[in-house]
Formats: sequence, C-alpha cells, structure tokens
Amino acid sequence: MIFAEFHEGQVIEAGPYLVTEAELLQFAKAYDPQWFHTDAALAAEGPFGGLIASGWHTAAIAMRLVADAALAGSESFASPGLQYLKWPHPVRPGDSLRLVAEVVEVRRSEKRPTIGILRWRWQLFNQRELPVLDLEATSLFRLGEAR
Repeated sequence: MIFAEFHEGQVIEAGPYLVTEAELLQFAKAYDPQWFHTDAALAAEGPFGGLIASGWHTAAIAMRLVADAALAGSESFASPGLQYLKWPHPVRPGDSLRLVAEVVEVRRSEKRPTIGILRWRWQLFNQRELPVLDLEATSLFRLGEAR
C-alpha cells in the first residue's frame, strides 16, 4: 500500500500464521536461548507448562504479516520506534496467529513535506482470540518513491 491509501481508523487484517515448534526452537536457539524457549522437558515443568515463543519472535511474525499485507511495494523506509510493546499471553507451538492493525494517525511531516508519518497499532491474536502481542509503532514513508 502506498501512503495515500492509509487513513485514520482503517483496519488491516492478515493471517493466519501457524507457529511450528521447529520454527519456535530455531528462532529461540539463534536469538533468545532461554530454557523456556529451547528445552521442551524443562519448559514442561516451568511456569508456562510448556515451550513458549520468544516475544521477539512474536514481534517478528507481526512484522512479516504487516510487510506482506501493507508494506510490500510501499514507500515505507524506516520506523523511528515504538510507543509501547506488550506480550499479554504467550505464543505456543501450534498456535495460529491473526494480525489486526489499526491506523491511529496519518500525517505529513511539517519539517519535511516529502515524508509521510503513519502511527498504527498492531495486535496479534491466537486461535482462541487471546491477544499475544500489542504494540504501537510509527512508520515513515518517502512519498512518491514506492518500491
């Protein structure tokens, strides 16, 4: 989507995305090798009663869904950051995740009118409709330079 296609209140949905145990383990071993992400036997005895995905893996899945649903071919070129990031419930192997992204604000930069600023809220829900990720991000678009 190009910047001009976004509007406040717009809702973009994507998914489902199936989280496999192999993918969960691969990500955790590479980037977040804590026992409750990498060791099924220990995790079964832990506070979550089994393996859970790294929150960073969950955020990466959301990024993939947003990229496919809204940013592919767009003028998006950067994100200056997040307003907040929460993981209300863990992601487990076999979960099917669905993205709901709501556009909060759309505006042009006052200092650089060739830059569009999009503020949006991303939420991921599992198959039981439990929220597993909630974040608000800002994305920048270089207007007229879609890829």
